[in-house]
Amino acid sequence: MAYQEINEIFQQHDSGTNSAEAHGIATAMLCVDARANANTWLEQLFEDDVDLLEEDKAALLTLFERTRLLLNPDETEFRFDLLLPDNDDLQEHVIALSDWCQGFLWGIGYSHSAADWSGETNGILKDMVEITKIDQDVDEENDEDEEAFIQLHEYLRAAVLIIRDELSQQNSTTH
Repeated sequence: MAYQEINEIFQQHDSGTNSAEAHGIATAMLCVDARANANTWLEQLFEDDVDLLEEDKAALLTLFERTRLLLNPDETEFRFDLLLPDNDDLQEHVIALSDWCQGFLWGIGYSHSAADWSGETNGILKDMVEITKIDQDVDEENDEDEEAFIQLHEYLRAAVLIIRDELSQQNSTTH
């Protein structure tokens, strides 16, 4: 799924959301409940009066369902990734990473009570809050900035799976 293709859908409808933030919301909803409804996600992203073209709705639903598939605990390969720009612009990547975290935090808060979070999950969510405040003015030529971005990106990929595993265990003991 191409970041820019999804982003254009949000821009066409003046959504105020971008691809990274929307993917963060979807990921969080699916971490809380692997059976989360894609239409509920769409309702959170767009005003009631927005008429999505069928191909736009299909692209968004495909993104949601692909995310569900990649978060499946039975998946033997670690293929889940954050939806970030598919270019080499480090500053755009950093902004999208911050937006993705903002979306994830919103999605977790929308879908799950904080009362049940472990210390590890709390720590991860606090880290995400800090990432939303990250200095977005980066030096494209600075290898340290590039390396820091790569490390944050990999940390978040792994953190999502930790949160998913914890919340799925909690859900299985309460159902």
